[in-house]
Amino acid sequence: MRDLVDELAPALVPGLVALRRDLHAHPELGHHEHRTTQLLAERLEAAGLAPQLLPGTGLVCDVGDPAAAPVVLRADIDALPVTETSGVPFASTTPGTTHACGHDVHTVVVLGAALVLVEAHRRGLLGGRVRLLFQPAEEVTPGGAVEVLATGVLEGAQRFYAVHCDPRLDVGRVGLRHGAITSASDHVRVRLRGSGGHTSRPHLTGDLVFALGQVVTSLPAVLSRRLDPRTGVNLTWGRVEAGNAPNAIPVQGCVEGTLRVLDVAAWKEAGDILREVVASVAAPYAVEAVVEITPSVPPVDNDEDSVRAFQHAARLVLPEGAEARTEQSLGGEDFGWYLQDGAPGALARLGTRSPGGRTFDLHQGDFVADEGAVEVGVRLVAAVALLG
Repeated sequence: MRDLVDELAPALVPGLVALRRDLHAHPELGHHEHRTTQLLAERLEAAGLAPQLLPGTGLVCDVGDPAAAPVVLRADIDALPVTETSGVPFASTTPGTTHACGHDVHTVVVLGAALVLVEAHRRGLLGGRVRLLFQPAEEVTPGGAVEVLATGVLEGAQRFYAVHCDPRLDVGRVGLRHGAITSASDHVRVRLRGSGGHTSRPHLTGDLVFALGQVVTSLPAVLSRRLDPRTGVNLTWGRVEAGNAPNAIPVQGCVEGTLRVLDVAAWKEAGDILREVVASVAAPYAVEAVVEITPSVPPVDNDEDSVRAFQHAARLVLPEGAEARTEQSLGGEDFGWYLQDGAPGALARLGTRSPGGRTFDLHQGDFVADEGAVEVGVRLVAAVALLG
């Protein structure tokens, strides 16, 4: 395996980097990745494969034995509604849109792995089947993964693998972790409604703003006591709105935020607790409360066997010391739906920071990825697929 990857990966890199720059210059938002999908289909067809377009955008494509249960390699292909400020020569030409999360890197990594696997299959070195998944709309709630699963194209999959750019990790390194690596992320909205009144007579009406303040402060505190703190539960508010005048108690108010949980069981339990607590907090103030919870993504809970496969792959095709134990993140990633509703798998973090260089942040317009990560990703993903 090492000889094959050593032979093919370096030769593929110039073309993959050129494609990555093309995709970066022409980013497309979720459900609108038509040009991206077409370019990928053309590259796969040129390699002798038969890509299957998904409804709307995105595609799947198989390499290997059609009778075998597939191992799935997933890449997300959509960009973000963010204005690019990186200043790179191949910066986005689409106003207000850029690949600020590295999905262009993910895309060419899986494409490059596919080209390695095609040659491995030709030489009789690919024992099973690999299904390439170029998934649209990862940045759209609840995530394009839900729509892909609904098509049935992933039924029978035995394992899922993916990588995600990590600008805190030097290029050449791969971050791995057993168990939850990213968090569930749900949108929470609490609406309160009362009769309204004058601030000089709060006792004659429901003091809605005071009640809203109790919800804002009490709900995170109660959650931290009702759920095991080891589950990483975190409720943080981002928006509060109520009233227009300093001497008028408003009729309605709203608070919105995100609920993040690292444990699948606690994530499923948290919604009922939220509703119970809001009802009990609002009741003394004679206001009505409505809780709306919009599930976004479940935690990405890395399977131990899949992480071991990534470790083995890294040791086979990357320099010694490439592996790094990575920390958990409360960010959301819709790859979690595949592990929740599909089959076991793992997400690895792909270092994109230039050694000694600046640490960028994801989802920011100035994000820059060191393109040395492309070959590292191709080597890792091709090797883990060959291991089965």
